Amino acid sequence: MDQMPLVSQGVQMGGHARVGLEDSLFLNPGELARSNADQVSKMTRILNEFNFDIATPDEARELLGLKGRDNIKF
Repeated sequence: MDQMPLVSQGVQMGGHARVGLEDSLFLNPGELARSNADQVSKMTRILNEFNFDIATPDEARELLGLKGRDNIKF
Protein backbone atom coordinates (compact mmCIF):
# COMPACT_ATOMS: atom_id res chain seq x y z
CA MET A 1 0.00 0.00 0.00
CA ASP A 2 1.24 3.47 -0.84
CA GLN A 3 0.18 5.65 2.06
CA MET A 4 1.14 9.01 0.53
CA PRO A 5 -1.83 9.36 -1.87
CA LEU A 6 -4.26 8.20 0.82
CA VAL A 7 -2.92 10.59 3.46
CA SER A 8 -2.87 13.45 0.94
CA GLN A 9 -6.50 12.80 0.09
CA GLY A 10 -7.44 12.67 3.76
CA VAL A 11 -5.88 16.08 4.37
CA GLN A 12 -7.69 17.53 1.36
CA MET A 13 -10.93 16.26 2.92
CA GLY A 14 -10.17 18.13 6.17
CA GLY A 15 -8.27 15.54 8.18
CA HIS A 16 -4.80 15.53 9.68
CA ALA A 17 -1.75 13.71 8.31
CA ARG A 18 0.22 11.00 10.04
CA VAL A 19 2.75 8.75 8.36
CA GLY A 20 5.27 6.29 9.71
CA LEU A 21 6.94 2.93 9.36
CA GLU A 22 4.34 1.35 11.61
CA ASP A 23 1.79 1.96 8.82
CA SER A 24 3.93 1.29 5.75
CA LEU A 25 7.55 0.33 5.21
CA PHE A 26 7.68 2.04 1.82
CA LEU A 27 8.59 5.54 0.69
CA ASN A 28 7.47 4.82 -2.87
CA PRO A 29 6.08 1.65 -4.42
CA GLY A 30 8.89 -0.91 -4.18
CA GLU A 31 11.24 1.48 -2.31
CA LEU A 32 11.75 0.86 1.40
CA ALA A 33 11.88 3.96 3.59
CA ARG A 34 15.04 4.26 5.67
CA SER A 35 13.22 5.96 8.55
CA ASN A 36 10.04 7.70 9.66
CA ALA A 37 11.83 10.94 8.86
CA ASP A 38 11.96 9.97 5.17
CA GLN A 39 8.20 9.53 5.13
CA VAL A 40 7.52 12.72 7.10
CA SER A 41 9.79 14.72 4.77
CA LYS A 42 8.00 13.39 1.70
CA MET A 43 4.54 14.06 3.14
CA THR A 44 5.64 17.60 4.11
CA ARG A 45 6.80 18.27 0.54
CA ILE A 46 3.51 17.00 -0.88
CA LEU A 47 1.35 19.03 1.51
CA ASN A 48 3.45 22.16 0.95
CA GLU A 49 2.64 21.84 -2.76
CA PHE A 50 -1.05 22.10 -1.81
CA ASN A 51 -0.28 25.09 0.47
CA PHE A 52 -1.32 23.30 3.67
CA ASP A 53 0.14 24.47 6.97
CA ILE A 54 2.45 21.94 8.61
CA ALA A 55 2.41 21.73 12.41
CA THR A 56 5.70 22.07 14.23
CA PRO A 57 6.59 19.24 16.62
CA ASP A 58 5.42 21.39 19.56
CA GLU A 59 2.14 22.21 17.82
CA ALA A 60 1.56 18.53 17.02
CA ARG A 61 2.22 17.56 20.66
CA GLU A 62 -0.30 20.15 21.81
CA LEU A 63 -2.92 19.01 19.27
CA LEU A 64 -2.46 15.39 20.36
CA GLY A 65 -2.17 16.14 24.07
CA LEU A 66 1.31 14.62 24.35
CA LYS A 67 3.72 15.41 27.19
CA GLY A 68 6.85 15.92 25.14
CA ARG A 69 10.29 14.46 25.55
CA ASP A 70 11.22 16.68 28.52
CA ASN A 71 8.27 15.45 30.57
CA ILE A 72 8.72 11.70 30.37
CA LYS A 73 10.98 9.53 32.50
CA PHE A 74 12.97 7.32 30.12
